[in-house]
Amino acid sequence: MFKLEGIKKELYAVEDTCKKDIEAVCDYIFKNPELGEKEFLSSKYLIDLLKKNGFTVEENYCGLPTAFRAEYGDNNGPSIAFLAEYDALPGYGPDKVPGHACGHNWIAAGTYGAALVLSKFKNNFKGKVILIGTPAEETLGGKVNMVEQNAFDDIDVVLQMHLEANNNLSCKTLAIDCIKFQFTGKAAHAAAHPDEGINALDAVQLMYSGINCLRQHITSDSRIHGIITSGGDAPNTVPDFAECKFHIRSNDRAYLNTLTQKVINCAKGAELMTGAVLKYEKYENSFDNLLNLPSLQDLMRKNLIEVGVSNFLDEKHGASGSSDIGNVSQVCPTMYTELALDIDEVCFVHDEAYLKYVNSEEAYDKLHKSVKAMTGTALELYCEPELLKVVKEDFKKLKRS
Repeated sequence: MFKLEGIKKELYAVEDTCKKDIEAVCDYIFKNPELGEKEFLSSKYLIDLLKKNGFTVEENYCGLPTAFRAEYGDNNGPSIAFLAEYDALPGYGPDKVPGHACGHNWIAAGTYGAALVLSKFKNNFKGKVILIGTPAEETLGGKVNMVEQNAFDDIDVVLQMHLEANNNLSCKTLAIDCIKFQFTGKAAHAAAHPDEGINALDAVQLMYSGINCLRQHITSDSRIHGIITSGGDAPNTVPDFAECKFHIRSNDRAYLNTLTQKVINCAKGAELMTGAVLKYEKYENSFDNLLNLPSLQDLMRKNLIEVGVSNFLDEKHGASGSSDIGNVSQVCPTMYTELALDIDEVCFVHDEAYLKYVNSEEAYDKLHKSVKAMTGTALELYCEPELLKVVKEDFKKLKRS
């Protein structure tokens, strides 16, 4: 049987020699925050580093200007991919400028680091190391476009880590549909000729009332939340146009499809009651729920413990957001892991306070542990065919359930 303990120590030693290079990525992307689909500096920075280190890079991957796919290795073994994210969030600080309060600078550094370390350790295994740059996770969801273009069909396993409030191997990401509803009515003087008007804002309000009633009859893992983006221009004029946007989420894509239709039916009911004409459309990509594979969770747990990370959150707990990595997990075995920073302040990703920590010494400590755990996990999958077989069988079973 392949002896991995000694080999892993050599792998960790390689990571130790790359520490400054990996930290430099975290620092550069943090100091050059860019919004989704505009991450030109960040993607070019990563591409240049990858080329410098011998990777073959395809730019403008899947037709996305700030996406890329970098490869190193051969086709004689598994293809394992690490997914980099590098888009920032809008509106932080007194000037409301973009910032990496979600720690995507840390994700980019960790996944780049894992790919770099494995490329320098390539003589010890067969297979291919892949780093895919995935833009606009916070908005468009670039991974969705990539899935639709079969970008993950030739990949055996995907690995990614994210900062969060807890160490979590059983992350939950809810399936989500993002829908914009527009109602067009008829303007009229609200005092002189109200009977001549068709109130588009009334339609939005009635839709909200319908959704509020619907909330009582949905599963506990589901969420419906929205905003009114347009509701009229003057109080003395019957609004002839109104618009609202809703996020609809659930733990299961099949159930979400049913729930989304019920929300649409609320809008159709408002159209019927008011006479305002309804138009609706998805304004962002739909995300799927994350499939967690027990075999990959057990493997990652072991490798994290080996590098000093423990105290994992119970699988029944943890926050539930949405991410385009859920779509990836539906087509390829995926291990998405969250790591906590050891900080005293109680704050969470997306909080402005989190900006103090995502490029700190504490973040760097967890960064290097994440790289070692991901590369250790990947090394086992490269070197033990039976282990990879178990993962793939696990994936097939979960897909059928």
